[in-house]
Amino acid sequence: MPRPTSPRRAAQLTALKNRTRELLDLADEDIVLVRQLDCTEPGCPPIETVIAVLPPSGGTRRWTLHHPVDEITPDLLARALAEPPGPIEGERL
Repeated sequence: MPRPTSPRRAAQLTALKNRTRELLDLADEDIVLVRQLDCTEPGCPPIETVIAVLPPSGGTRRWTLHHPVDEITPDLLARALAEPPGPIEGERL
């Protein structure tokens, strides 16, 4: 069962979505998803934030930042999004 999102966390997620839209110059139709997840893979930091962009025409792009949402600065986000997106392999977002 998903944990409820606090108003502060909701504001942080919205800010990351909006900044992602700006940095990638996305169309209004493009969907931006931001999720903070517990990482269970060996050697992975305990929390990661996944940002996915889903254009209506397909071609989903995904970036994984090994930081919790509240530690992602505008500069860190800009650097991450400047890198090529990671592969999508049927993972949940």
